[in-house]
Amino acid sequence: MNELDMMATPQEEATVTPEVEAVATTESIESNVGSSEDVCEIQSSPALDLAEAADEATDEADSNSRRTYLSKEEMVEHLKKILAEGDIEAHKEVAAIKQAYYSMLNREATAALEAHIEAGNSPETYSSQPDPYENEIKNLLAEFRERRAAYLEEKEAERRKNLEDKERVLASLKEIAEDIDNVNTHFPKFQELQAEFKTIGEVPPSADTDLWKNYNQTVEQFYDHLKMNKELRDLDFKKNLELKQALIEKAKELNDVTDVVEAFRRLQELHDQWREIGPVAKELRDNIWNEFKEASTIINKRHQDFFQNRKAEEVENETAKTVLCEKVEAIDLSQLKTFADWDAKTKEIIDIQKAYKEIGFAPRKTNSTLFTRFRKACDDFFTAKAEYFKKTKDEFRENLAKKEALCEKAEALLPRAEERKAYEELQALQAEWKTIGTVRRKQADEVWKRFCDAIDAFQAVRRKYLGAQRSEENDNLKIKQEIVEQLKAISEDAERREVIGTIRELQDKWQATGHVPFKHKEAVNSAYRAELKRLFSAFDARESRNRMRRFEGEVKRMDGDKGSLSREREKLQRAIDARENEIKTIQNNLGFFTVKSSAGSSMLKDFDRKIEKLREEIAELRQKLALIKNRPEA
Repeated sequence: MNELDMMATPQEEATVTPEVEAVATTESIESNVGSSEDVCEIQSSPALDLAEAADEATDEADSNSRRTYLSKEEMVEHLKKILAEGDIEAHKEVAAIKQAYYSMLNREATAALEAHIEAGNSPETYSSQPDPYENEIKNLLAEFRERRAAYLEEKEAERRKNLEDKERVLASLKEIAEDIDNVNTHFPKFQELQAEFKTIGEVPPSADTDLWKNYNQTVEQFYDHLKMNKELRDLDFKKNLELKQALIEKAKELNDVTDVVEAFRRLQELHDQWREIGPVAKELRDNIWNEFKEASTIINKRHQDFFQNRKAEEVENETAKTVLCEKVEAIDLSQLKTFADWDAKTKEIIDIQKAYKEIGFAPRKTNSTLFTRFRKACDDFFTAKAEYFKKTKDEFRENLAKKEALCEKAEALLPRAEERKAYEELQALQAEWKTIGTVRRKQADEVWKRFCDAIDAFQAVRRKYLGAQRSEENDNLKIKQEIVEQLKAISEDAERREVIGTIRELQDKWQATGHVPFKHKEAVNSAYRAELKRLFSAFDARESRNRMRRFEGEVKRMDGDKGSLSREREKLQRAIDARENEIKTIQNNLGFFTVKSSAGSSMLKDFDRKIEKLREEIAELRQKLALIKNRPEA
């Protein structure tokens, strides 16, 4: 697991985006003069089922929000209560509890992982612990599913039975409606059958529309044939008109309901009531239906716009999530060369993960795909990070072991500090130290201090041993001062080949001369180095000028040969790059030396002199490179 797990959930929440078209209902009623009751014909649509699905998704989201505040124990008890009461209609509440439980489980796993990482552990070593409530909740959910499946099967069987009963009643109604001669005498029976038809429960949705259509046609046929008192007919029409006008007012009031989905659901209930109310006077039918249809159209349009706007928002979310996926995938892992680089990029990845989590759902068909893509990109990054950290830490451990071994060797030389050979061995250890790579910063100072302490202790014992040789050191001081004076007497204008022998003899004599008093050591050494630097700098400058003149001659001989000039330019550039890289390596190593001591300072000065020499070489190489670049043929 890794940092991405703090945002993962056991299941991606589904997004309900039904595209619901407005329900169009039409009323077609025709009756003759003798009719006293009529029925509206409703053209149903599968959009009603989609609208119901949208309502259920909204209810489920609200329930899920409420269940988030339950503890796991309360969730278990609530599931047990639902099962004990046999409340099979509570499936939305059960789904919300399930969603809340697994969200809580995921947050706990995320918190455990973060704590594991903050404790200094690697994400790969994290192992989640089983939740004590998970099996019980799974069993309760499984039992509820089984009961609900049985309940739904029972309901479906009941709908099929209702369909058979309604078809039986409808057949009787058709038989009465077709008996034109005796239609008046059948009126009570016909009304009885109508009441029976309406009291029968739900039927399968696939048969509902045709069933009602046949029923309305049959009732319409009956009333067209019926010869009944006009007073009764008009009274029935008046009652139906009042009921339908009341429904129209309720439909108009729905425009003030802020919850669009709720308004649409209530409109469907009004349409169901409209369908069950009998007809009105023929001359009023079109007008009253159009008024009801106009009120319905407003609600249907709001409902349609709501889902269209949500769909547009999901498309924007898809674009935003795609951008974050591409941003993580575009990270160039080859450019991350230090712990700081990886840590900085890790912080950036975590920020991107937080931003991804804050973005809403994308369209259902792409939401899961985008999440899988984003998680893979993050997993690839953290896998590469873990490999880099492991490899680098292994190198640090190897280098630390080598340096600790040198510390042990330096400490072992202390009893032999009086021996010249031991001193040479110590110098060899110092030279070997420079060849070993870096270690972790928090250990570098400690091991470097240990090494310097061993060197300082060795030097202290050796100086004490040499304390008896002070007179010899004073004599050595006089000899070295004379050497410095002899070097000062050599002119900078002297030819190197004429005086180099003398200089070498003086250098050999300097090296052969023993130690001087410590308080004069730095002064006489500085004077000696200053004189050598003065002479060799003058010689080097003269030689540099000579080399430049020779190089200018070589360049002139290359005039017209673009290939040779190009190769020489590349050769010089490679030499410059090599020296610059060497300077960077030395400077990087210097960052790990923070302990100050006499031996440590000497090593640091050697590094500084080497850097200065490399920079002088780079300056001369750049001068040569500029000479080639200024050639017209280059």
